[in-house]
Amino acid sequence: MTNPITPQLGERAAQVPVEPSQPDNLVERMKSGDLDAFEEFFNTFKRPVYATALAITRDPFLAEEVLQDCFVKAYRVRERLDEARSPLPWLQRVTINLCYSRVSRRRTLAEPITSLITNLVVDLAARPDQVVESREVLDVLQRGIDALPPKQQTAIVLYYLHGYSLAEAAEIADCNVGTMKSRLHYALKALRARLPIERRLPVGAPVPLKMTNR
Repeated sequence: MTNPITPQLGERAAQVPVEPSQPDNLVERMKSGDLDAFEEFFNTFKRPVYATALAITRDPFLAEEVLQDCFVKAYRVRERLDEARSPLPWLQRVTINLCYSRVSRRRTLAEPITSLITNLVVDLAARPDQVVESREVLDVLQRGIDALPPKQQTAIVLYYLHGYSLAEAAEIADCNVGTMKSRLHYALKALRARLPIERRLPVGAPVPLKMTNR
């Protein structure tokens, strides 16, 4: 039986905003071929899209290419965009697909994406402040994220970096909420196992996610 995620999952600070403020009629104006509107569209949504690309590729140059390709595609299919809904979930889905179609092997940045790891350690350790202060543990978790299967890595990026709800993350990843919970559960389990013993949750502490199916 799948249990819901408990409230303590995710004192997720310093995230990329899930929903940037979108100017009125932006998509409608872009559909009409207004290039100024497209530039505004790009500037409105480029930050969360780039953050996703960078978190997955670990390569700022490749992330920039993915960013550009994502918005080129958005302009090409602009007639299909729903004016009544935010385009960001669709943009994130395109970004994720572009990333995994290009990356053949993980690349590690000189500086880890510390905001993602900072949000993660709340659910991984008894003393998050100690974990974040340890460069060694940051490196361990960075390597752990790199080693996750793509679908689990995507779940971590959407939930912990961007702060999407489970339902929003599931929509972007094109799966149901139960599957998203499961992917987060197994990702956290794998990452927790990499922490030094003294940094882990104490024995008997509740595990934030409890699922039986992936």
